[in-house]
Parts: sequence; structure tokens; C-alpha cells
Amino acid sequence: MKFHGIIPAAGIGSRLGKLPVSKEVYPIIRNSRATVLCENLIRYYSLADIRNIHFVIRKGKWDILDYLGDGSGYGVNISYLIAGLPHGTPFTVDQAYSYVQDNYVAMGFPDIINSPEDLFVHMKERIVRNRSDVVLGLCPIKQYKAWDMVDFEAGRIKDILIKQDCPELKYGWANAVWGPSFTEFSHQYLQSMLAKKETLISLPNRPQRELCMGDLMVAALKSGLWVDYVIFEQGTSVDLGTLDNLSNYLAQFIGQP
Repeated sequence: MKFHGIIPAAGIGSRLGKLPVSKEVYPIIRNSRATVLCENLIRYYSLADIRNIHFVIRKGKWDILDYLGDGSGYGVNISYLIAGLPHGTPFTVDQAYSYVQDNYVAMGFPDIINSPEDLFVHMKERIVRNRSDVVLGLCPIKQYKAWDMVDFEAGRIKDILIKQDCPELKYGWANAVWGPSFTEFSHQYLQSMLAKKETLISLPNRPQRELCMGDLMVAALKSGLWVDYVIFEQGTSVDLGTLDNLSNYLAQFIGQP
């Protein structure tokens, strides 16, 4: 069973404002050493023996390629794909479809720092053991209005609430592994949206927005796919793709309030 890692990096990083570099290679401090944001996700993949990584970028983000190269410096193989559609993360991830369709996939976000760092090891074990279609990595989340929160009961996910007011939910997801069944489902789902020229999602009493990965997970649930999960009770996920979170994180190391 072969796993590929996907890193979606085609966004413009608008939540951080204007930066001199792509946010994926923005310098930070991690584990008492200088690094860049996306190196964390590469390390998580490597710890789970996921060595073939597809970085999906948009035109102009060549500094990512210049910095990371072919991945040999990290003990992995990195290929670069150019996102062809500017409609959101699911379409970016689907750019790797022809490369991963018959294999298993791991996906995280390059601007999110997670613990434990071996989370993909446990998620791989879960999907291999249970033969589920998707496994989500869950951890306690306090900023539930800015996250995909997961409602589950008796070992089954009931729903995923995306950036909603749901204080009763404790766990959110930011990482996933899935098999060929979900890759094919999501590809056909996105192709259907493109055929209908409907690339935005409409929800009751809410403005239209770009499709996100959580929407695909909800659609998979409704279609009958088994969206499984692993809870990391002591785990954390910190989104450094926002200015407030990044500022707070860096303040730990530079002594700013």
C-alpha cells in the first residue's frame, strides 16, 4: 500500500497581507531552530515514511521550488505541479489526481503546525486496519468559529461543521489520509461542479464561498463513504496562516507582547 503526500500551496496568502516570500517558505522558529512553515508538514510525512510528495503551487511561487529543491535534503522526493484552476483547495489537491489515483494519499496544510508530529503514522495505521475510505486527524480546537469541527458518536462521524458557531463541539480536523475511493469520488464531484459552471458553494442563509476540503468530506459522508477518524486528545493544531496567530507565535521567540 503506497502513500503519496499532497501539499496544497496555490493560494495567495491574503490572510497574512503582503509578504516578501510565499507564506509556505516564511521563516519561523520551531523546536529551537530556524525553519520555514512548510518544512513542518514535510517532516510529518517523512516520519510516517511518506516519501513521495506532490507540491501543488500556482505560477509565480517559484521561491518554494528554489528553497526546497527536489526534497533530497529532507530525505523525500518532491514533485511540483501547477494548479490550473483558481477555485480553492479541493481543485488544487485534485491537480495531483492522475499521479495518485490508484494509491493512498496523505494531506495536511503547510501553514498549520501540528502535534504530535507522528500523527500520520497513526492515521495510516487506522486506514490500513479499518479499510475506511478517509481518516481524519482530530484534536481539541478552541477557535471553533475558524475551523472544521467534527460531530461524532459511537465511533462514526455524523457531520462536519465548517466555520460555524458550535461551542458544543470539541474536536476539529486539519489532516487526512484517504484511499482511491475518496480520490475518485472527489475528482468526479469537482468535475461535475465544473461541468455545471458552479465552482462556489451555496449554503442556507450564508453568502457564497469557495469550496473547501471540509465540504468534500461532508459530501463523502452523504454519499455513504466511510469517513473515519483518530483522536489526538493531547494534540494541537495551530494555523499560522493568519496574521494574529503568526504574530502570537513569533512573539514567543522575539519577546514582543
